[in-house]
Amino acid sequence: MAIALVFPAFAAHADAVVIAALGDSLTAGYGLEDGQGLVPQLQGWLDAEGVGATLQNAGVSGDTSAGGLARLGWTLGPDVDALIVELGANDMLRGVDPAEVRRNLDAILAQAGEAGLPVLLLGFSAPGNYGPDYQQEFDAIFPELAAAHGADLFPSYFAPLRNADDGSPAARARLMQGDGLHPTAEGVALIVAALGPQVKALAERAAE
Repeated sequence: MAIALVFPAFAAHADAVVIAALGDSLTAGYGLEDGQGLVPQLQGWLDAEGVGATLQNAGVSGDTSAGGLARLGWTLGPDVDALIVELGANDMLRGVDPAEVRRNLDAILAQAGEAGLPVLLLGFSAPGNYGPDYQQEFDAIFPELAAAHGADLFPSYFAPLRNADDGSPAARARLMQGDGLHPTAEGVALIVAALGPQVKALAERAAE
């Protein structure tokens, strides 16, 4: 008791739920300064809400669903209590067969389930340039897998940015980096504001 009173911050951290964020550059924080990426901003949101959760950044720029599956074993260390999965965007950009993306994400969710970990799956929507069949098949991956594995679903990673985009170049510049693929720090903040409540729920689920 005396130790907890003297070092309350340490005691709270020791008891925190550990959530690994498995993803690509959108998780890693590509093009942003330290503290501006998804994981640090989300950690700040959780801390401000008094949520006892610690996020681990397992984002690797350029990663695909296959790459995420390949490194899942060491991502799910013994201290991990829950998993956020943010993968599929690079597969989509490369036109990878949606069936392959589905198999990889299905295997990731299955392994997390076998480890007894609750999962939050972040979804993506394919552009129309690959045709309507590709778009329909790709977009169905995320809600269908979430339902099949009992995972929570954040339907669209970029929806908060689309909702805030008035179509002007100024809005685009505020929300997206020059490559048109990665959000700015302000864009990430909008995503975190929408995503935060579901991560809070994930932490509560892991703590049960």
